[in-house]
Amino acid sequence: MGEIPLCERFRRLFDLTETKTCSVDEMFSLGWGFDGEAWVWRRPLRAWEEELLRECQILLSNISLQAQSPDRWQWRLDPDTGYTVRGAYQFLTTIDLVTMDDAEHLIWHPQVPLKVSVLAWRLLRDRLPTKKNLVIRGILSSAAHFCVSGCGEAESAHHLFISCSTFGSLWTLVCTWIDISLTVSTSIRDHFVQFTSSAGVSRARRSFLQLIWLASVWVVWTERNHRVFSGSCSTLHQMLDKIKLFSYRRLKTTSFILVSNYHRWWSSPLLCLGLVGFVCSGCLFFL
Repeated sequence: MGEIPLCERFRRLFDLTETKTCSVDEMFSLGWGFDGEAWVWRRPLRAWEEELLRECQILLSNISLQAQSPDRWQWRLDPDTGYTVRGAYQFLTTIDLVTMDDAEHLIWHPQVPLKVSVLAWRLLRDRLPTKKNLVIRGILSSAAHFCVSGCGEAESAHHLFISCSTFGSLWTLVCTWIDISLTVSTSIRDHFVQFTSSAGVSRARRSFLQLIWLASVWVVWTERNHRVFSGSCSTLHQMLDKIKLFSYRRLKTTSFILVSNYHRWWSSPLLCLGLVGFVCSGCLFFL
């Protein structure tokens, strides 16, 4: 279910169960609901283990088995054509695999408040209280999982920060502001790593883009919470202004250039920091 096997997602329950070798059909026939007989344990569950079981049962409650449909393998990269050697080769030679370590070392930034880094740390592990996660934990009903933007999709972390038609569009404005190419990624940690390396390999540029990415996710999450708890709503351009202001204030304490270039920061931050070259009378100058 999803990208993680149940035996890994609920490893503690898997270690304790007596039905490790049962099939999905057998578990379903026995009943995996709250009063089901599918759950057989080596010992009575502790309170926190019972919470895990409830989370698992809530997850399973949304599944309907199709007895008349045979099991089959599906190649997700091309569901229509199916698996081909060419398709697998192209996937393996073009994908840029990003490990958790690659993204994690970028979280901790000296010019970013600790609470922002902790938010990013939780985001990369899908531990934020998004509506989808709250439904899984039984805190919200399944009918309350819709994104706060009103787009009609389930509010998962990936949706909220990357693919939402409202919040996800903020990245287009951010990339236009700092004059870099829009990052297209399949996961949040891929997006983070690719975003921070999209303006070259200079250490100063990577540090700057780390700051912008962290500021962006902080603004998205606070805006989401404002809409949920206070009913207030900012436009995308207002959110972009918050990112500009956040990053300006964080950098101002360590850069004397920014003190006198507030308005230039609003239009061209890389130029303001001296991280790009500009053409003047036919000659290339690096600030």
